Amino acid sequence: MPATPADSPDMNEPKPAGSDFSVADPHSAEAVAPTRVFGRLFPVWARAFVRTREAGVVVVALVIGAVSGLFVTGMSLASQYMHEWLFGLPHGLRLSLAPTLTPWRAVAVVAAGGIILALLAKFVAPRFRGRVHDAIEANALLGGRMSIGGSLFITAQTMVSNGFGGSVGLEAAYTQVCSAFSSRLGRELGARRNDMRLLVACGAAGAIAAAFNAPLAGAFYAFETVLGSYTVASLAPIAASAVVSTLVSRLFVDHSLLTSPPGGDSLAPTAFAHIVLVALLCSGVAIALMSMVANTERVFNSLVKPGWLRPVVGGLVVGAIGMATPAALGSGHGAILLATSPEFSAMALLAMLVLKFAASSVSLGSGFRGGLFFASLMIGAYVGRCYADVTALVAFTARAEPAAMAVVGMTALGTGIVGAPMSMTFLALEMTGDFGVTLSAFIASLIVTVVVRGTFGYSFATWRFHLRGETIRGPHDVGWMRDLSVARLMRKDVRTLPEDTTVGQARIRVPLGVTKEVMLTDADGRYCGSVLVGDIHAAETDPIEPIAKLAHQQKAYLTPRATVKDALDMFAAEEADVLAVVTDDTNRRVIGRLSEAHALRRYGEELEKRNRAFVER
Repeated sequence: MPATPADSPDMNEPKPAGSDFSVADPHSAEAVAPTRVFGRLFPVWARAFVRTREAGVVVVALVIGAVSGLFVTGMSLASQYMHEWLFGLPHGLRLSLAPTLTPWRAVAVVAAGGIILALLAKFVAPRFRGRVHDAIEANALLGGRMSIGGSLFITAQTMVSNGFGGSVGLEAAYTQVCSAFSSRLGRELGARRNDMRLLVACGAAGAIAAAFNAPLAGAFYAFETVLGSYTVASLAPIAASAVVSTLVSRLFVDHSLLTSPPGGDSLAPTAFAHIVLVALLCSGVAIALMSMVANTERVFNSLVKPGWLRPVVGGLVVGAIGMATPAALGSGHGAILLATSPEFSAMALLAMLVLKFAASSVSLGSGFRGGLFFASLMIGAYVGRCYADVTALVAFTARAEPAAMAVVGMTALGTGIVGAPMSMTFLALEMTGDFGVTLSAFIASLIVTVVVRGTFGYSFATWRFHLRGETIRGPHDVGWMRDLSVARLMRKDVRTLPEDTTVGQARIRVPLGVTKEVMLTDADGRYCGSVLVGDIHAAETDPIEPIAKLAHQQKAYLTPRATVKDALDMFAAEEADVLAVVTDDTNRRVIGRLSEAHALRRYGEELEKRNRAFVER
């Protein structure tokens, strides 16, 4: 899962000169101008090959896939070694599969991780200017441009969070570092904006494919959550990256996640009813989990001061939960296997589900870095298994196959959190190899998509964007629309008059044909309305009347930072042809004007330019 806003805090203090850890403001010149970290190692012909040939992008995608596989493998092994060393585990044993942990280790290790995160937040985070963007946000707003330094910092925080037992997954770090590498490689090769976005998606595809040994899931994760669309031209690069990264990861890591195909007829009519009920149940759990993370963060923000101490307190709480069950710690790669184990009762799994739910909420809410990707899979698998066991106790219901319901629940809850139904469906197929169960999972994912989007409206990533005040709802490229601001569109040749000017005086100062509208200002120079020049010169208008009586749109104006979409919405709401542009909402000094016709023309030109680039590629 891409790094969520929980993974990428605001880091507003200025960066010391000479630091490599810089995150440019998306509207600054630094964010637009390419940097040269590789010293122009690529010759002109190589850059031209990437810019002009689809095959060039595919070749770069192959490199991205190989590097992504190495990144994911290295981080996964490093996390496992940290767990073994810090928690005293036997070699190869997953943290969440440990029967028990020494009580002092469970609390002390996670709390120590919180202390390290607190120190990083206090002494390292202020070196950044602005916010580190994840792959979704970078593709939506910045044309695929990401910061290598900032992404490495976020990755380090996630490694500490997971390695010290925080209930967070590494998928956020995987996608962050792989996408950032792809972005920087694309910049060095001079890739066009659309190709930059495609290469970032290749990095995300490689990350998820390598993490789950699932190239199809990785590819469709990129299509659904990072690129926002599927085209024939984008299929080859993304698929190439996903396949190569999977092959590389298989050289080093043995993947074992629900690999035993469930039994039973999962497509029987009675099973369909179970699928619908599990999907509805998982929809509610997904919404509850996303809301719980946000509410937990509010509690920590209000109760724990100063802010950089929150991970320490959160670490103590998560460590205490880990004393009850190690299944709540880490990402849960081991504990998900318990969902298909007959040795664990529904009550035991339900208890672990609740504790994992709480541990993940506290971890993310207190400032641990990571995502809910794998936590959602684990919790969903437990929900499905518990549902099957409970319905087995009811005499008048047909028995639901526990293993099949575990896969259906995993897919359903993963869809609700991640917002990628096809990716989750292919993940079920690649984990189980069972087409019947996969079709059941697909049905569940569709139901969850409709329910969560209709009632809640967000995936976890877009929900965090919403809480931060962003209006983006996905990875679709809207950055060009934000760049097309009122400041760029407005005309500065605006006529102003004091509001106490008489109509007769105005006729002398603003003859017919000079302009169509005059902006009025009060005694303090603030905008207070506009008047049509035609109304001023109308024969029935009394010359001694103050011009303010002819004013309209007294409270309707634009600011320079508003986007063209904001302007068009204002024109429609006010039924105006021209609006004043003022400095800000407080001073309201008139600095220009913007007509609806000009805004529509420029918007259409930019939209046509983007569509043409999309069709050409």
